[in-house]
Amino acid sequence: MKQYLIVTTLFIFAFNSTVFAQEMEAYKLYNSKGKKSSFKKMTKATNEAEFVFFGEYHDNPISHWLQLELMKSMYEQYGNKLVVGCEMFEQDQQLLLDSLIQKNIDSKEFAKRARLWPNYSTDYEPLIDFAIEYSLKCVADNIPRRYASLMFKKGRSALNELSDEEKSWICPLDFEIDTTLSQYKEVAKMAVHVEGLNGYDLMQAQAIKDATMAYFILKDMNEGNVMLHFNGAFHSDFYQGIMWYILQEKPAAKIVTISTVSQANVSKLDEEHYGRADFIICVPDNMTSTH
Repeated sequence: MKQYLIVTTLFIFAFNSTVFAQEMEAYKLYNSKGKKSSFKKMTKATNEAEFVFFGEYHDNPISHWLQLELMKSMYEQYGNKLVVGCEMFEQDQQLLLDSLIQKNIDSKEFAKRARLWPNYSTDYEPLIDFAIEYSLKCVADNIPRRYASLMFKKGRSALNELSDEEKSWICPLDFEIDTTLSQYKEVAKMAVHVEGLNGYDLMQAQAIKDATMAYFILKDMNEGNVMLHFNGAFHSDFYQGIMWYILQEKPAAKIVTISTVSQANVSKLDEEHYGRADFIICVPDNMTSTH
């Protein structure tokens, strides 16, 4: 009887532990076909890449933690050939970012002068601190928000009125837009729900961000460098966005993409996320947000 009780107790403990572990999983990694993967496989895939696009949820702590861990792993592989691309910094902030990386200004001075995202100190500063420590080149490659807004409100022709210096912070103004891309179609659909909003204008505002990031990624890359780029998942999901523009210039580029999705249950990837990226980080939809 005593032996029976011990076995039963152990069984209940093991069962409860398994259920508890399943319920409390912080994330699962999947490949593009929805098969379970691992951080080790993801890092191995970056060993021969030229560009790695890490699509994040801006407020998701799991995304940011894995970004830092991947950055460390890629530094071990590539050393100072590793270049870091940053959607969270706009191109007119490049000189300021350079000054920080080169230790000509400190983080306090940088914070005073830069237009930082609200979650910079928790989510992005650790990445930049790592870049400072190892003198990694960082590219502030996003379009200044005010110019994307200007184009959205007044059309592409309004950007022709900008000064030469202002134009230098944006991709060439004759950039193409592939309106058949599913991501841009999704952007256009958003306009349907807002009176007076034009779908094509919204699509253009999204596309100029992708085109500008791609432009400065390519411009600031030297032969032999490897780019680890941090961006919102929408900018590289389904191999579109920034990646589409990169491939227009470098069709044979070796690219690895990572995305982030959320689900109520992370034990199996929902089919709607198949093909979203080479590696898909699936996090619980009740995960704590950083802002």
